[in-house]
Amino acid sequence: MSNQATSLDEKKSISDEIVSQFENGEQVDEVHESDYSEEQYKKLLRKIDWYLLPLMWVAYGVQQADKTGISTQALFSFRQDNHLVGQQYSWLSTIFYLSYMVFEFPMSFVMQRVSVGKTLSALMFLWGIIVLCTAFAHNFAGLMILRTLQGLFECTISPSFLLIIGTWYRTNEHASRSIIWGTANSGFGIIVSLCMYAIGDSATKHDSGLAAWKGISFFLGGTTILLSIFCWFLLGTPREVAWVSSEERRIAQARIVANRTGTDHHKRRQWKKDQVIEAFIDPSTWFLFCSVVLAGLPNGGISSFGSLVYTSFGFTALQTILYDIPRQVASIIWFLLVGYLCRFPRLRFWLMLFSIVPGFIGLVALSLLPDSTSYRWIKFGMYFMTATNNINGLLLWMHVPSNVGGRTKKSAVSSIMFIAYCVGNAGGSQFFLAKDAPQYIPALVACSICLGLEFAFILTWRFYLAYQNYSRDKAAEASGLTPEQVKELGAMNGEKDMTDRQNPHFRYSY
Repeated sequence: MSNQATSLDEKKSISDEIVSQFENGEQVDEVHESDYSEEQYKKLLRKIDWYLLPLMWVAYGVQQADKTGISTQALFSFRQDNHLVGQQYSWLSTIFYLSYMVFEFPMSFVMQRVSVGKTLSALMFLWGIIVLCTAFAHNFAGLMILRTLQGLFECTISPSFLLIIGTWYRTNEHASRSIIWGTANSGFGIIVSLCMYAIGDSATKHDSGLAAWKGISFFLGGTTILLSIFCWFLLGTPREVAWVSSEERRIAQARIVANRTGTDHHKRRQWKKDQVIEAFIDPSTWFLFCSVVLAGLPNGGISSFGSLVYTSFGFTALQTILYDIPRQVASIIWFLLVGYLCRFPRLRFWLMLFSIVPGFIGLVALSLLPDSTSYRWIKFGMYFMTATNNINGLLLWMHVPSNVGGRTKKSAVSSIMFIAYCVGNAGGSQFFLAKDAPQYIPALVACSICLGLEFAFILTWRFYLAYQNYSRDKAAEASGLTPEQVKELGAMNGEKDMTDRQNPHFRYSY
């Protein structure tokens, strides 16, 4: 009886929403997963992968290269030519992430109300110009202005990619697809490293020519500007892109109904205050915030100072570029392995925990080894172990498309998460003090402590999510609902723009 009552209540609520839409003059076209066959879904999935993944891979690799390019430029008189002293080089990374943090929330608001793909493409064009203009900087003040603007324009790419993944792919596909474009950090990084090696080698052989760090700025900025044109025409959500027909667009939306987080079938531009409030009081939001901060602190420091740490082992500038490639290859292999394993349920958090351990050991060992070039290859091996840490940032980000329901709440949690990302990365570069150069022992110790705390937070969070699912399963069982009914009702609630906490039939993935 309670089963029937629940189903009637759900259906009545949907009927009320449909009537309301007619009253407002909206066209109603409800989509259901059963509207199409699995063969139709597979055919469209191949097309989605073919159009989106290569472009997202290149775009994400380009933004990572643009963001961290100063780490390589620092090997080629970048600091000397711009008269940087003390912590000024560190502040070039910190100001980027502070700007990213300040503008991320309003940019997410703009994306929700305008267009994800077009907004990102326009901003990509602008940050390409900024990166190119870095070649004309000659002092700290000019660089700070450019890095502030770069943070403003780059702040949209990761939130928009998460939104795009959530509107095209099913929950069990989120991690594997995101990991594919996530490998661009290292995969495209290898391509960029070889190009920068060539630029640096040429500049070294021709002292009177263009400085290597300036050539790197021209190369990175020009690549970004070119890519933004492709993104303008090809990147976006199902409602935005032109490379799917109207029927394929409907299939794409029906395909992800079972995610129970809502699709973009209904054009929702309303900013719901209750969902914003829920985002701030949800314990998962703060588990996510703390975990992302703790992952970001080591990442921010190592991204900016990794090349300088390599030179402390006894390697030259050009050797540093080449010898980092094996670490990037290892990172790609680990990304792909984790992407495959994430296809299996309830493994994602265990994989994050396992990924922390090698990096923790490597950083602790680096801080304990003597300052002698005779240990350079042992230090190289210890630093190599940090390659597994890179994946955790991306896996943490997957909480938003996989575990957050409600369009407004999704945007709010995404903004909170990227504020955490900025806080962590901005603070991480400040661990590396000029007085501790070239080994930066205190910074390495601080990074290893952050990894230990991250392990504790993620482990606790996993048990919390498992308990939430257990409680909801018991409640559904007491109501006499079958797993199939729970899935159906959860999908219906998701299409009504209910959040994961409002929707009793939502189940968390971990």
